[in-house]
Amino acid sequence: MMRAGAGRSDITPAQGTHLSGDGMGIHRPARSVFDSLYARALVVESGERRICLLTLDLLCVTLEYTQRIREAAARQFGFKQEAILVHSAQNHSSPSLGNLMLDPDFPFQPEPDKEYIGGAEKAYGEMAVTRSLEAIAQACGCLRPVQMGWGRAVVEGLAFNRRAIRTDGAIGMPWFYRGADQPLGPTGIRCIEGPFDPEVGVVAFRGDDMRLAALLLHFSCHPVNVYATDKYAVSGDWPGAWSAAMRESFPDRPESLVLNGCCGNLNPWPAFTPDFVPDHRRMGGALAERSRRVVERLAFTPTDTLDWRMRCVPLDYRDVPDVRRQEADRVLRDHPSLKWDAARNEVDVNWFLAASTKSIEYCRKRWPRFPYEIQVFRIGDAAIVGLPGEPFVEGQLAIKVQSPAACVQVAHMSTQYVGYMPTREACARGGHEANDSCTYWAKLAPDSLDVVVDNVKAMIKELFA
Repeated sequence: MMRAGAGRSDITPAQGTHLSGDGMGIHRPARSVFDSLYARALVVESGERRICLLTLDLLCVTLEYTQRIREAAARQFGFKQEAILVHSAQNHSSPSLGNLMLDPDFPFQPEPDKEYIGGAEKAYGEMAVTRSLEAIAQACGCLRPVQMGWGRAVVEGLAFNRRAIRTDGAIGMPWFYRGADQPLGPTGIRCIEGPFDPEVGVVAFRGDDMRLAALLLHFSCHPVNVYATDKYAVSGDWPGAWSAAMRESFPDRPESLVLNGCCGNLNPWPAFTPDFVPDHRRMGGALAERSRRVVERLAFTPTDTLDWRMRCVPLDYRDVPDVRRQEADRVLRDHPSLKWDAARNEVDVNWFLAASTKSIEYCRKRWPRFPYEIQVFRIGDAAIVGLPGEPFVEGQLAIKVQSPAACVQVAHMSTQYVGYMPTREACARGGHEANDSCTYWAKLAPDSLDVVVDNVKAMIKELFA
C-alpha cells in the first residue's frame, strides 16, 4: 500500500532581508511580517519507489539551490534525485533562493551591501536550504499507509489575464483603479488578450484512521496581492493564506502544499472593476472554502501506483536585434560591473537593462540551447507536472484538456529560473513578458511553450499508458 508523510519548516526572513520580484535591481528590505513563510514537504512511497515534493513560499529557486537540495536529500534520505520536485510559489513578498536577475556567468561582483541587485542574498539561502531539509526529514519521519482521493472545483473572480491590448495595439498590464478617477473605466484598453484557468484542484491522502495526512492544492495566479499594496511586508500571499486556512479546517491539521500553476500572464485583480482592493487573505479564504467542499465529497481508494519521468528539452533563445545588442555593449563598455545612480541611490536603470540583455549572451555561451527540465510524477490517477519558469496559462490548459490523466496539477517556477514562456502570438505583440529590451527574463524563442507542451503531453501519455 502507498504511504505518505508531510512536514514543514519556518523560512521567514529576518528584518532587512531583500524581498525579490521587483525587477530592475531595486532594494526591498523586509520591514514587517504579515504572515510566516514555510518550506513544506510531501513524501510518498510505494514499494521501492519514493518521491518528494517540496514547496517554498518564495519567489524563485535557481538550479544551483535545487541541485543542493536534491543532492542532500538523496544522500540523507535515499531519494533518487530525479524523484525530487522543488517548487517555488513565485511569491513576490518573499526572498529568492538564488540570484535570478542576471546570469551566473555575468561578471557582477558587487559590494556586500549591494548583493541584492542580483536578486538574492546568500545568507538567507543557507538558512532556507537547511530548513527545507528539515521539512523533508519531518515528512520522512511520519510516513503511514494512506488512501488517496482527488477532485476539482471551478471558481471565478480570483485570477485574471493581465495582458491588456490597448487601443493603439500595444500591450499593457492592467492595475486596480479608483472609480472616482476613471468614471468611464480604463478606456485605453480595447480587450484582454487571453484566458485564465478557473480550476481549484485537490489531491488528498488519508490514513486508515480517517485522518487526513496531507493535501496537494492547485490554482494558478501571480501571488502579488501584498506586493501591490506593501512592498516591504513579508507574506505568503494567497498560497500561504490558502494553506493556513486548510490546515485550520480539519482537526488533524494536515499539511497543505500549494502548487501554483502556469500564471505567467495572470494577476489577482480585474481590469474593469473599480475600487478593487487586493487582499491575499480574502483570496486564500475563498480558495479554502471551495476546496473544503471538494474534500467533503472525495471518494478515497487504495492505490500503489507511483512513478515519474524527467526529461531535459533543449530550447532555442530569442534573437537579440543588433541595435539592442550594440546599445547594451555600449553601456557596459564604460561600466562593466556596475553603474550606480547616486541621485536615486539605486542601480542605474539603463545599466541594469543592459546587463540583463548581456546575460542572454552569457547563458547562450554556457548552453548553446537552453536545457529545460520537465518532471512528471504519477500518483495514482493524478499527474503532477513540474515546469521551470513562468509559462503562460494557455500552455497549462492545453496540457489539461488533452491529458489521459484524470487529474493534472502543474507546478510552475520549479527547478530553475528561466523567465517567461509566452505564446507565439504574445511574443509577436511584445509587452513586459516579451519586451523590446530583450531582458534575461524574456530570453526564450517564441516556439518554446509549444515545444514544452508537446513534451509534457508525451510524458503523461507514457506514464498513463
